[in-house]
Amino acid sequence: MIGPSIVIKGEVTGEEDLLVQGRVEGKINLQGNQVSIGESGEVYADVHAKVIQINGKVTGDITGKEKVIISKSGNVHGNIIAPRVTLEDGAMFKGSIDMDPAEASGSKAPVVPHQSGPSSTPQLKASGLDLKSV
Repeated sequence: MIGPSIVIKGEVTGEEDLLVQGRVEGKINLQGNQVSIGESGEVYADVHAKVIQINGKVTGDITGKEKVIISKSGNVHGNIIAPRVTLEDGAMFKGSIDMDPAEASGSKAPVVPHQSGPSSTPQLKASGLDLKSV
Protein backbone atom coordinates (compact mmCIF):
# COMPACT_ATOMS: atom_id res chain seq x y z
CA MET A 1 0.00 0.00 0.00
CA ILE A 2 1.09 3.52 -0.79
CA GLY A 3 -0.31 5.59 2.08
CA PRO A 4 -1.99 9.00 1.83
CA SER A 5 1.15 10.97 2.75
CA ILE A 6 3.50 9.04 0.40
CA VAL A 7 4.66 10.47 -2.97
CA ILE A 8 6.46 8.20 -5.44
CA LYS A 9 8.14 9.48 -8.60
CA GLY A 10 9.36 6.83 -11.04
CA GLU A 11 8.33 3.32 -12.04
CA VAL A 12 6.47 0.96 -9.71
CA THR A 13 6.91 -2.74 -10.54
CA GLY A 14 6.42 -5.95 -8.61
CA GLU A 15 4.58 -9.23 -8.20
CA GLU A 16 1.79 -8.33 -5.77
CA ASP A 17 -1.41 -6.30 -5.63
CA LEU A 18 -1.14 -2.56 -4.95
CA LEU A 19 -3.41 -0.06 -3.22
CA VAL A 20 -2.56 3.59 -3.89
CA GLN A 21 -3.90 6.08 -1.34
CA GLY A 22 -1.08 8.59 -1.93
CA ARG A 23 0.45 10.05 -5.09
CA VAL A 24 2.36 8.25 -7.87
CA GLU A 25 4.04 10.00 -10.80
CA GLY A 26 5.68 7.96 -13.56
CA LYS A 27 4.54 4.43 -14.41
CA ILE A 28 2.83 1.53 -12.63
CA ASN A 29 3.56 -1.85 -14.20
CA LEU A 30 2.02 -4.81 -12.33
CA GLN A 31 0.88 -6.89 -15.32
CA GLY A 32 -0.18 -9.98 -13.37
CA ASN A 33 -1.77 -8.23 -10.40
CA GLN A 34 -4.51 -5.86 -9.29
CA VAL A 35 -3.98 -2.12 -8.87
CA SER A 36 -6.52 -0.17 -6.81
CA ILE A 37 -6.51 3.61 -6.65
CA GLY A 38 -8.22 4.67 -3.40
CA GLU A 39 -10.41 7.75 -3.04
CA SER A 40 -7.46 9.82 -1.79
CA GLY A 41 -5.13 8.35 -4.45
CA GLU A 42 -3.71 10.49 -7.25
CA VAL A 43 -1.88 8.81 -10.11
CA TYR A 44 -0.13 10.75 -12.86
CA ALA A 45 1.17 7.71 -14.70
CA ASP A 46 0.42 5.02 -17.24
CA VAL A 47 -1.00 1.99 -15.42
CA HIS A 48 -0.58 -1.61 -16.66
CA ALA A 49 -2.16 -4.40 -14.58
CA LYS A 50 -4.42 -7.43 -14.71
CA VAL A 51 -7.33 -5.68 -12.96
CA ILE A 52 -7.51 -1.94 -12.28
CA GLN A 53 -10.02 -0.44 -9.82
CA ILE A 54 -10.20 3.37 -9.72
CA ASN A 55 -11.86 5.25 -6.88
CA GLY A 56 -9.51 8.26 -6.99
CA LYS A 57 -7.87 10.32 -9.72
CA VAL A 58 -5.81 8.98 -12.65
CA THR A 59 -4.19 11.02 -15.41
CA GLY A 60 -2.55 8.67 -17.90
CA ASP A 61 -3.26 5.68 -20.11
CA ILE A 62 -4.67 2.55 -18.51
CA THR A 63 -4.18 -1.00 -19.79
CA GLY A 64 -6.08 -3.76 -18.01
CA LYS A 65 -5.37 -7.34 -19.01
CA GLU A 66 -8.77 -8.50 -17.68
CA LYS A 67 -10.82 -5.43 -16.71
CA VAL A 68 -10.90 -1.80 -15.65
CA ILE A 69 -13.47 -0.48 -13.17
CA ILE A 70 -14.05 3.23 -12.60
CA SER A 71 -16.26 3.75 -9.56
CA LYS A 72 -18.62 6.67 -8.98
CA SER A 73 -15.86 8.56 -7.13
CA GLY A 74 -13.29 7.82 -9.88
CA ASN A 75 -11.88 10.47 -12.20
CA VAL A 76 -9.86 9.39 -15.26
CA HIS A 77 -8.21 11.49 -17.97
CA GLY A 78 -6.58 9.11 -20.43
CA ASN A 79 -7.17 6.20 -22.75
CA ILE A 80 -8.29 2.76 -21.60
CA ILE A 81 -7.44 -0.56 -23.23
CA ALA A 82 -9.12 -3.61 -21.69
CA PRO A 83 -11.47 -6.42 -22.76
CA ARG A 84 -13.99 -5.36 -20.04
CA VAL A 85 -14.60 -1.81 -18.80
CA THR A 86 -17.09 -0.70 -16.15
CA LEU A 87 -18.00 2.96 -15.63
CA GLU A 88 -20.26 3.37 -12.62
CA ASP A 89 -22.92 6.07 -12.59
CA GLY A 90 -21.22 9.32 -11.54
CA ALA A 91 -17.72 8.32 -12.69
CA MET A 92 -15.78 11.01 -14.55
CA PHE A 93 -13.92 9.95 -17.70
CA LYS A 94 -12.27 11.79 -20.56
CA GLY A 95 -10.46 9.77 -23.22
CA SER A 96 -11.03 6.77 -25.43
CA ILE A 97 -11.86 3.15 -24.66
CA ASP A 98 -10.58 0.23 -26.73
CA MET A 99 -12.24 -3.08 -25.85
CA ASP A 100 -10.91 -5.15 -28.78
CA PRO A 101 -9.53 -8.37 -27.25
CA ALA A 102 -7.88 -9.33 -30.57
CA GLU A 103 -5.86 -6.11 -30.54
CA ALA A 104 -4.83 -6.59 -26.91
CA SER A 105 -3.39 -10.01 -27.79
CA GLY A 106 -1.51 -8.50 -30.72
CA SER A 107 -3.47 -10.14 -33.57
CA LYS A 108 -5.95 -7.65 -34.90
CA ALA A 109 -8.70 -9.15 -37.04
CA PRO A 110 -9.19 -7.10 -40.21
CA VAL A 111 -12.59 -5.67 -41.07
CA VAL A 112 -13.22 -6.33 -44.78
CA PRO A 113 -16.16 -5.16 -46.90
CA HIS A 114 -18.08 -8.17 -48.22
CA GLN A 115 -20.86 -8.50 -50.82
CA SER A 116 -22.85 -11.70 -51.09
CA GLY A 117 -24.99 -12.70 -54.04
CA PRO A 118 -27.12 -10.32 -56.10
CA SER A 119 -28.19 -8.33 -53.05
CA SER A 120 -27.16 -4.69 -53.12
CA THR A 121 -27.19 -4.47 -49.31
CA PRO A 122 -23.58 -3.78 -48.21
CA GLN A 123 -22.21 -6.06 -45.51
CA LEU A 124 -19.17 -5.99 -43.24
CA LYS A 125 -17.38 -9.18 -42.27
CA ALA A 126 -15.32 -9.23 -39.07
CA SER A 127 -14.08 -12.28 -37.20
CA GLY A 128 -16.53 -14.59 -38.98
CA LEU A 129 -19.60 -12.49 -38.17
CA ASP A 130 -21.71 -10.94 -40.92
CA LEU A 131 -22.96 -7.50 -39.99
CA LYS A 132 -25.46 -5.92 -42.37
CA SER A 133 -25.43 -2.16 -42.61
CA VAL A 134 -28.81 -0.46 -42.37
